[in-house]
Amino acid sequence: MLGLVHTTLFETFAIWGVLCVAFLGLGYAVLLRTQVMKKDKGTERMQEVWFAIRTGADAYLGRQLKSILPFIIILTGVLFFSVYVIPPSGEALERFKNFSPDMVRMIVGMGRAIAFVMGAFFSLMVGQLGMRMAVEGNVRVAQAARSSFSEALKIAYRTGTITGMLTDGLGLLGGTIIFIVFGIASPDVLLGFGFGGTLLALFMRVGGGIFTKAADVGADLVGKVEKNIPEDDPRNAAVIADLVGDNVGDCAGMAADIFESYEVTIVSGLILGLALVSITHQLKWIIFPLLVRGIGVLSSIIGTYLVKGKTGDRASDAFSSINRGFYASAGISMVAFLFLAHFYMHEWRAFFSVGVGILLAIVIDEITKYFTHTHNAPVKEIAGSSRTGSATLILRGLSIGFESSAWQFVVIAVTILAAVLLYRGQPVVFVLYGVAMTGIGMLTLTGNNVAMDSFGPISDNANGIGEMAHLEPQARQIMADLDAVGNTTKAITKGVAIGSAVIAAVSLFGSFLTDVTKVQAQMGVGESLRLLSTGIRVSEPIVFIGLLLGGAIPCLFSALTINSVARAAALIVEEVRRQFRIPGLMEGKVKPDYKQAVDICTISAQKELMGLALIAVISPILIGMLLSVEALGGFLAGVILSGQLLAVFMATAGGAWDNAKKTIEDGLYGGKGSDAHKASVVGDTVGDPLKDTAGPALNPMIKVINLVSLLAAPILIHYNRGDIRVIAAIVLCTLLIFGAILYSKHGRLTFRNYRKGEF
Repeated sequence: MLGLVHTTLFETFAIWGVLCVAFLGLGYAVLLRTQVMKKDKGTERMQEVWFAIRTGADAYLGRQLKSILPFIIILTGVLFFSVYVIPPSGEALERFKNFSPDMVRMIVGMGRAIAFVMGAFFSLMVGQLGMRMAVEGNVRVAQAARSSFSEALKIAYRTGTITGMLTDGLGLLGGTIIFIVFGIASPDVLLGFGFGGTLLALFMRVGGGIFTKAADVGADLVGKVEKNIPEDDPRNAAVIADLVGDNVGDCAGMAADIFESYEVTIVSGLILGLALVSITHQLKWIIFPLLVRGIGVLSSIIGTYLVKGKTGDRASDAFSSINRGFYASAGISMVAFLFLAHFYMHEWRAFFSVGVGILLAIVIDEITKYFTHTHNAPVKEIAGSSRTGSATLILRGLSIGFESSAWQFVVIAVTILAAVLLYRGQPVVFVLYGVAMTGIGMLTLTGNNVAMDSFGPISDNANGIGEMAHLEPQARQIMADLDAVGNTTKAITKGVAIGSAVIAAVSLFGSFLTDVTKVQAQMGVGESLRLLSTGIRVSEPIVFIGLLLGGAIPCLFSALTINSVARAAALIVEEVRRQFRIPGLMEGKVKPDYKQAVDICTISAQKELMGLALIAVISPILIGMLLSVEALGGFLAGVILSGQLLAVFMATAGGAWDNAKKTIEDGLYGGKGSDAHKASVVGDTVGDPLKDTAGPALNPMIKVINLVSLLAAPILIHYNRGDIRVIAAIVLCTLLIFGAILYSKHGRLTFRNYRKGEF
């Protein structure tokens, strides 16, 4: 039935059970949506603000889809024809042994192309549906805050949980369906599924990040610093764009980001599991990851439903309630994994591998919380440095960002060491499988993590609606408390997203080694010369060059994304200043043109997408053709190392600056309007594009590069670098990359030609 040899009755029923669990997760999302949609949307003024946010978010996502659709169509064709360069794998020939090799090639090619479209579509669904529910939830949270803190917390968290369960359900559904259809041949097809989800996440992460931070930075610089008005003052023309950006960046972008990590760890786990099947002749290695994921969905359903507010200090109660749900899910998962390891795997190493993953998620949570929570020393120290100006405040934030990166490096290194110790004495593929299972375990609580992340922008939007609709002080305070908690939960989930991206990338790196080794074996290369035996030899100058170039890519990518935000924010600053000069606007007699600011952000964000995507997709192909497949392995190592360092640094520093500003706005060191507050706004403005654009964009970029390398490496091995076609391809790829860099650095969109409609 599954196309597998020697499948036990338990394994057959377990796989179908996992499929049912995927549908159960989606059903839970539908149930929560029904509950949320029944809640009251509040006053006419609240609904007016909410409608403007919804319209802007819908317009942005619609335009984004049109921008990326041609790219998806082209890559679908490329993935289909990629299987015609190399012969079908032995697993594919075994799975479809009743067909000719040419027919098997077509089946795998069609499967890979369809899986690519399915992965892209699922990622798009998670982002778009999750964002639309966040928009539906924000106004309902604002209304609930007028009467009950507990109800406001419950609505905000359960609205975010909808996105979390979509991530869980669709990720598990796609992987399980592909496994059921293709069986032992599924890793080849799953590469397409993972690539589709990852590519869409890159588009949504980068585009949404540029949109949200252009609006946020522009609104803060003019509104708070120049005009000394509140954050969500309705007179500020960029305030609606800022609220829209919270949804398209933090909801749609983050959901797609974690979804593709969820997919990629399944892909790498099954590829490495298949390598173990060939050694042990036991299917448990490729069924275990799916069962773990199914358990994770069930535990997330239980844990997220436990999140309810109680009496007492609101901020601490909200945080403790969210933590209670998270730790409940973690405990349920650990107990279930213990039974699964004992009665199915018949060994403890599998349990400890996924258990280390859950522990890693918790430790990263705590590290990120320590460096970004308003109650802890780092944020208090940044706030204290505001008394001596913005320069010292920025320096203190940079210091904290670097320190956080160091500790997270240590934690991830210890995690990989745990896999080494667990599988000591076994072939290296066992160690790589253990790392992949750590990634699977880390994302077991995806439903909880995405719910925590979406909780942040939902609460932020509710707070903005409350301010713009002039709600009662008590309701405003409740929403401010929820917003403060949301800032910390967003920072925590960014840490988990970065950590999972690194573990997923290391798992893909292991898959890269095994796949290249498999092709080398088909070509007759001696075992001692295969990549899994030699490893990536950084002592070889060509490989070291690849390592250096890989380390440079995240730096370049970050520079271009920050530059994009700076250019777009400058346009917003000019537009907001222009509108403030309109007679009667500052007196509240004239309404600002919110749509104008939304349009500027939308156009600016879409303009930057293609160049950045081209760099991520083409750079590994160029390195593989120009240097060698082993140098491409060095390139991947450099990307992972540099990307992890930069992503954690930017996310932590930006989050700490943001929360330091909020502590001052709550009355510390003179409160709003003081010199300390102005210094903190500058720090927050510097940190915004770091924590919400450049840092998060590195997560999907790292995995796009790894997946492209994994897809391209078996093809690159077959070609001679002296071939005229390869030389022509190298020249073309080089021109495309430099063209993309120049396009991103020297964009032609200016305020003047925007106003003329020349875009």
